[in-house]
Amino acid sequence: MILMNPREYKHTFPDEQTQQIMQKTIAYFEKRGKQKLKEDDHKREFYTDFIEFQKNEQIFYNLLTPPQYSDKKTRWDMWRNFAFNEILAFYGLAYWYTWQVSILGLGPIWMSKNENLKKQAAQHLKDGAVFAFGLSEKTHGADIYSTEMTLTPQSDGSFLANGSKYYIGNANTAPMVSTFGKMADTNDYVFFVADYRNQNYDLVKNVCNSQNFVAEFGLRNYKITKNEILSQGQDAWDSALNTVNVGKYNLGVASIGICTHALYEAINHAANRQLYGMMVTDFPHVKQMLVDAYTRLVAMKLFALRAVDYMRIASPNDRRYILYNTMVKMKVTLQGEEVINLLWNIIAAKGFEKDTYFEMAARDIRALPKLEGTVHVNLALVAKFIFNYFFNPAEYPEVSRQDNSQHDAFLFEQGPTRGLGKIQFHDYNTSFKEYDLPNVNIFHEQISVFKELLEKATPNADQQRDTDFAMAFTELFALIVYGQLILENAKIYELDEETIDQIFDFLIRDFSKYALQLFSKSSITEEQATFCVEMFRKPTHNPTRFQYVLDRVMALNGTYEMNK
Repeated sequence: MILMNPREYKHTFPDEQTQQIMQKTIAYFEKRGKQKLKEDDHKREFYTDFIEFQKNEQIFYNLLTPPQYSDKKTRWDMWRNFAFNEILAFYGLAYWYTWQVSILGLGPIWMSKNENLKKQAAQHLKDGAVFAFGLSEKTHGADIYSTEMTLTPQSDGSFLANGSKYYIGNANTAPMVSTFGKMADTNDYVFFVADYRNQNYDLVKNVCNSQNFVAEFGLRNYKITKNEILSQGQDAWDSALNTVNVGKYNLGVASIGICTHALYEAINHAANRQLYGMMVTDFPHVKQMLVDAYTRLVAMKLFALRAVDYMRIASPNDRRYILYNTMVKMKVTLQGEEVINLLWNIIAAKGFEKDTYFEMAARDIRALPKLEGTVHVNLALVAKFIFNYFFNPAEYPEVSRQDNSQHDAFLFEQGPTRGLGKIQFHDYNTSFKEYDLPNVNIFHEQISVFKELLEKATPNADQQRDTDFAMAFTELFALIVYGQLILENAKIYELDEETIDQIFDFLIRDFSKYALQLFSKSSITEEQATFCVEMFRKPTHNPTRFQYVLDRVMALNGTYEMNK
């Protein structure tokens, strides 16, 4: 079974230490129980006890420290980091969040050439500290071109930092806040570290009404020495973008964790509830929603796991992962919202009850598409890859499941962020030709029409500048990439053909929906509209296949419920 179940945790790792980290984390949350989980959430209790737990077990230290800065037994391994991401979000987004912003805060440090600060970071990790990423500002959001945080040179060779940052997780307790700004004299970009304990560090407030501490903080004549500077100029700029490229992947994994817990809770409720003389799960519309929720969730996990493989084999000559990570951030998080919507329609008012996990899930799932760049920002990034994806494929060795226990060093050695338009991809047709299934074939036909539109009715310059048109257009492309990697991983995980074809049932419907949205744009040409109509397709319905998948969903009834 591909979905996580804490009762029979089956995510496999090549070493016992990693297995122990995951099992101990599950045991920690199960021992605390759902009542305590919900009490802390409702009281917005800061998660000091979780930070203390990971400190005692040295979890962040083991998972986030490159081996050269430790006893050689630590590593940054995206295969196991995926699993830890999923577990934390399964129990609550607040616990995942302190891990996520630590990852972002560590990015500019591990990408830096400042060896002393790297050693300091490793020691802080060993001591149980968390980290923060001071990038966004209140006025400009994540528009880092316009950052107003400055470092002003002083006569003694030091600098004074002045400015404020906004929406910064862990900024209330991080001894190293990786802070982005500009040099006041040269306007060069700069990353430096600040410490929340410094008297010139002004912790203004928690800007969110939540269990998390998401800070607004200011630096007022905060003295920075050269030893506290991580990077400058192009290096600082590249560190900012590369850190986000790595870290935003985690948001999709968080969506998977949340949806998986919500699915167990929803099926436990619906499968044991009778209305109008029928079990809730016997209503045809409920059956459809259950199958859609389940297949969408399985597809989310297949795609996100496959993206890990491409992260782990990345190199200066193979940066395909940037497209796939962007898709995890943009597409998987949106699919998470869709899964929760479907489940919520099944359990209805139950989803508001204060004692349910679902109440948290319904709230928190909305955050993930909106963090680390909006969906629209990430769609704009996805659009950069369309031409090479379709018309300039390259030959690459086949990529297997990357579950080996290596340190993923390239993530911190990527260098310049330029040249995204030059990244090439392997031929997507290969994956589709390996399956002769009705709905996979229909989806492949829809792709062919889309490619023909690109060739014969290419969006003109005005359309490409029209973000409303471009977003609708890019949604179709994103769905193609989504389908490709799902098929790649379905083969690796030996997913049954019934579930695969049922996944493509909803993909065909989604593709038709996005084609209709593009068709409806005011700037579309008559020729483009004709291609859009050709993309409208109906999936093949197979009652036997549908019942098989429904039985898989119903088999989850009673298999997991969190300890009270």
